[in-house]
Amino acid sequence: MNIPRVVIAGDRSSAGKTTVCIGLLGALRDRGLEVQGFKVGLDYIDPGFHTLVSGRPSRNLDGFLMSPEVVKEIFMRGSKGVDIAVIEGVRGLYEGLNYSNDVGSTAQIAKILHCPVILVIDAGSITRSVAALVNGYKCFDPEVQISGVILNNIGSERHGEKAQKAVEKYCGVKVIGKIPRKSDLKISMRHLGLITATECKKRGGGFNGVLDRIKNSVEENVDLKAFLDVANSAHALKTPVSRIFHAKIGRSEEPKVRIAVAFDEAFNFYYQDTLDLLSLKGAELVYFSLIRDKNLPEAVDAVYIGGGFPEIYAAELSANLSMRKEIKDFYDGYGVIYAECGGLMYLMKQLEYKPLQGLRGRRLESHKDEGGRFEMCGVIKGSVKFEEKRVVNYVQGELRRDCILGKRGSRFKGHEFHHSEIILEDPANVVFAYKMLRGEGIKDGMDGIVSKNCLASFAHLHAASYTGFAENFVRSAGETRRSSF
Repeated sequence: MNIPRVVIAGDRSSAGKTTVCIGLLGALRDRGLEVQGFKVGLDYIDPGFHTLVSGRPSRNLDGFLMSPEVVKEIFMRGSKGVDIAVIEGVRGLYEGLNYSNDVGSTAQIAKILHCPVILVIDAGSITRSVAALVNGYKCFDPEVQISGVILNNIGSERHGEKAQKAVEKYCGVKVIGKIPRKSDLKISMRHLGLITATECKKRGGGFNGVLDRIKNSVEENVDLKAFLDVANSAHALKTPVSRIFHAKIGRSEEPKVRIAVAFDEAFNFYYQDTLDLLSLKGAELVYFSLIRDKNLPEAVDAVYIGGGFPEIYAAELSANLSMRKEIKDFYDGYGVIYAECGGLMYLMKQLEYKPLQGLRGRRLESHKDEGGRFEMCGVIKGSVKFEEKRVVNYVQGELRRDCILGKRGSRFKGHEFHHSEIILEDPANVVFAYKMLRGEGIKDGMDGIVSKNCLASFAHLHAASYTGFAENFVRSAGETRRSSF
């Protein structure tokens, strides 16, 4: 398959990759192109903006969680019928799992997909030094094809011209864009990064204006013809053997299970490929809001509560007494519940939140009040408290007991990303499903609290990495349905 494609990489975190990607996706779509966004790594927030702007679900590619063949399968499946694929990198181009190889890095994905790279550099206070940076990135790994540079945070026309001439003289790489420094192109941030696209959509006109300004800035300051030339230079990829995305073959009369997926401003951290795999394994996904809906959807066999920002919406979640009772009653009736991170917090008895301080000097989204203690569902006896310490890890774990996601001995890879601490009322009697071989977990290297048919953890899993996820979740929901007849 000959798919025009390009990786947008940064020289560091906060170089402007997401802004450039959003602008490119919007500008290309305005030209009538079908565009597909991807994100390197396990971030949920950036793909939400890709999806909003492109009109197609963005997907994650991760070289630590996924084999090269699975990376290719997800890329090819997501890119069917598109005119161009734009892959946003993570952190700096070569940042990954460790210093000694490129596992988990943007560079690794670029090499797996034989994809040209456009390097976004924060040139806010440098000119000739930009050339040194570009040459360093070019020479560090000759297998990475750096095919263009976009200079971000340019202070003046003269500043941009000097930096461009330096790069093109010393590096032999074309500068295809010079984006001026503008404060009105920024999306507000909070303690885990940008505010989410789902939240921004609720704000309406003000945020739409930001998106329009980002798109217009890219249209005015990036040579889109040169960008498309880079994307079209990518060689054809051999179609991989399908390893993950198989529909389960079963009797046509076999009923599907219904999984209620919590999706609103508070909970929206889901991988599109995980949702797709649940559907392929026989689940009908029905979406609902833990903030606004008073009842669970009818006749559901399981509930899936992903991550998000329950702390920001703690007052609204707590005030929705009817939904909190619905979740508790569903749990008491041995309904299947799977919860990750934010979902884990919602299932606790209480949530204590105090707005955190600034994040490395960047402008944060302010909280509407001073926080407080809020009643949650009470499925898990204990409370969650927010700390300044931020936990960010790739994780590896092993199931130490059978649970709704698999059998004892199964291993998985995933990640954890939070500012919170779980305080259990009776820790000695809490049952954990996961032993973390890498990562912190909830307590003493253990994660995945198991109670009745509920499993709740800090670890986020991707169903294309832990391939037992979708099948076991659907099976568990189906067994619960059958046992209730």
